[in-house]
This record gives sequence, C-alpha cells and structure tokens, in this order.
Amino acid sequence: MLSVYTKFISGIIFFSSVAIAADDPGDVRQRRGDGDPAAGKDKIAICKVCHGEGGNSTHNYYPKLAGQYGEYLLRQLKDFKSGERKDPMMSAMVQSAGSDDDLEDIAAYYSSQDQMKADKPVQNKAGEALFKAEVNGCNACHGEKGKGLAPDNSYAPVIGGQNKDYLVRQLKNFRNGARYNDAAGMMRMVSENMTDEDIENVAAYISGF
Repeated sequence: MLSVYTKFISGIIFFSSVAIAADDPGDVRQRRGDGDPAAGKDKIAICKVCHGEGGNSTHNYYPKLAGQYGEYLLRQLKDFKSGERKDPMMSAMVQSAGSDDDLEDIAAYYSSQDQMKADKPVQNKAGEALFKAEVNGCNACHGEKGKGLAPDNSYAPVIGGQNKDYLVRQLKNFRNGARYNDAAGMMRMVSENMTDEDIENVAAYISGF
C-alpha cells in the first residue's frame, strides 16, 4: 500500500505545477480519453434523465458530469458495473448502458463538455481553510478551485462547481466505508478525521466555483 501511495503522491506533485485552461480544445481532447463523444451523445438517453443533456444536473442529489475526466468517469462506470462501487440506482443503470466501449463513449461525451461551474460563488471561510490546508488540503489532489490538476491526470476528479449535496454524501460515504474505490485509500484517510460540520463547510465552499 505504501508504494501505491508514494506513486500517487508523486503523480500529484508532478502535475500540481501544470496550469490548465479548463476548456481549451487541447485540454478537452486529453481529458476525454479514447472514447467517441459524438457516439456517446447518442447513448445517454438513460443518463441525461438525472445528469442532464450536457452533464449539468440541476438536481443537487445527482452529480454534474460536465468536463469531468473521461478516464475517471469510465473507471466509476466500470466500478458500478463490477460492484466495486455501489449505488442502488447506478448499479442497475450501468448494466443496461451497454458494453465497455459504450461506457467509454458516454464518458467521452460528458468529459468533452464545458467544465461544470456554480450558478453563484459561495463564501465559506471554514470550508476554504479546509480546502487549502497545508496537511491533507483538498487542493493538493483536486487542484486550484477544484478544477483538477491537469487535463490528463484523473487520479482525483474535478469537484469545483459540483453539487453540494452530492459532495457531502460522497465524503460521508468515504468516511463510513460505504465507498472504497478511491485511489490508494486517500479519500478514506482524509475523510476519517472530518466532522459533519467540516464536510458541510468544505462541500459548500468548493461547490461555489
């Protein structure tokens, strides 16, 4: 586990110096992976009910997918399919979404959209302090304002502008062990020391970008 953790941190250190323009065409091409976005658009009939046509879910319970890393999305879909990640709705939906190639196209479609963003900024000093903390700060993995470290680094997802309620639920799921498909156990390690108030604050803060 230590060697995996070391590789994970090394990747973060390397990519943390890379500045990105989220919707630059070159960055979009890198973050979407090997799937076909045009083909993916024809395969999202089920997905868009909850996640929206372009991946900007207006319901706070469901995550936004717009501009997310294609490889990250694909990994989550495969984890739902295999049972590595569990959710009553997604585990059932992904079974009817098609082959791995279909999933790759769906991931490419959503990742090729303009990156998710908040309707309005959120001022939360406690959440900002947690996000930028020197030890276990969220920005070390998720990048400035949660917009990711680099277009081809999908260790950790884009979370800036994500729906707050979804972020709260996932942090609590990592903390209580209901979700365990994080890279090298990083999210479980970080969240285990967070109170409910900490989770609410940091989720509110990062949802505002």
